[in-house]
Amino acid sequence: MGFVKDNFEALDSLAKCIAHQFGPNCEVVLHDLTLPYDRTIVAIYNGHVTGRAIGGGGTNAGLEILRGTATPEDQYGYINYTKDGKMLRTSSKYFMGKDGKVEGSLCINLDITGLMIGEAAMRALSGQDAQTNTKEVFTANVDELLDILMQDAVESTGKQLALLTKEDKVAVVRYLDEKGAFLIKKSAEKVADFLGISRFTVYNYLNEGNGTKESEEDK
Repeated sequence: MGFVKDNFEALDSLAKCIAHQFGPNCEVVLHDLTLPYDRTIVAIYNGHVTGRAIGGGGTNAGLEILRGTATPEDQYGYINYTKDGKMLRTSSKYFMGKDGKVEGSLCINLDITGLMIGEAAMRALSGQDAQTNTKEVFTANVDELLDILMQDAVESTGKQLALLTKEDKVAVVRYLDEKGAFLIKKSAEKVADFLGISRFTVYNYLNEGNGTKESEEDK
């Protein structure tokens, strides 16, 4: 079955408890990471904070963990921002299966935007000085997440999309592979269209970069 499925009632009850404790500005999300990444959310409370719902997908952080380029370590009180400018204080707890692989996560996203207009004591209470080295992208669906990752990949080359050389495009594909982008369904086709190359060429670039991870579209 899997950790989340086996313990769903308890985890869902815990998520609901946390959300009610901290109120409508506190989003609590339960992910089943054994599901396709475009529908990992199996329970969510106060989803209006990031605009997500049950049946939606995860963030870029989860993609990197599933790809193996990031370690599934629990993190507490780090600062994130939504695309519409909300400031979130986030904590993430990961659940491992019997084989040691990550199978799920419970994430708490507390909207502290309103607290930032208070006095210094309120800012300290909200955790403004918490670690800020994690860039996590919240989107309503994984297609939008892929668009953001592709833009980030191009920006990492320091060039405009129209000016990318073959070497630059190989670097873009490697970047996306490291970020777990090819775990998203139909990702190779979308990346190919974005870069103006064929899907076959995308796979060749992956092989050149020793990134032989198979895209979800062929599974």
